[in-house]
Amino acid sequence: MEPIVLAYLGIALMIGLSGTGSAYGVTIAGNATIGALKKNPSATGSYIGLTALPSSQGLYGFVGYFLLSGFLTPEITWFVASAVFGAGLGLGLVAFFSAIRQAQVCANGIAAIGSGHNVFGTTMILAVFPELYAILGLLVLILISGSI
Repeated sequence: MEPIVLAYLGIALMIGLSGTGSAYGVTIAGNATIGALKKNPSATGSYIGLTALPSSQGLYGFVGYFLLSGFLTPEITWFVASAVFGAGLGLGLVAFFSAIRQAQVCANGIAAIGSGHNVFGTTMILAVFPELYAILGLLVLILISGSI
């Protein structure tokens, strides 16, 4: 196996896992929105805002690709390829689980808003906590790419 294959495997895992987590997360929140719309259709804007939050993790994987793409050359060394693989796998896994957990927070907030509770702001704040770890994963990727 060539080192470039390992690097591209890391990129594929990063984009695939972060995108899958976001798609799964948006679906979780979207399902909650459908249920909440039956009870309280006037809060559609709040539902949409909370449903969109888990999509950001997929964007972090996309940004990670641009940060690592400069290393993807035929002359890549095993050390650099391993670093790209590790950074990609790390961000991919963190973004995947962060998006799903964030969606669960958002879905609970959506259900509460649908029941008439005024919890949009609190839900937004609580939903930021799981996202923090995806941001940290992206920051680690930036640190790794700066050190190779």
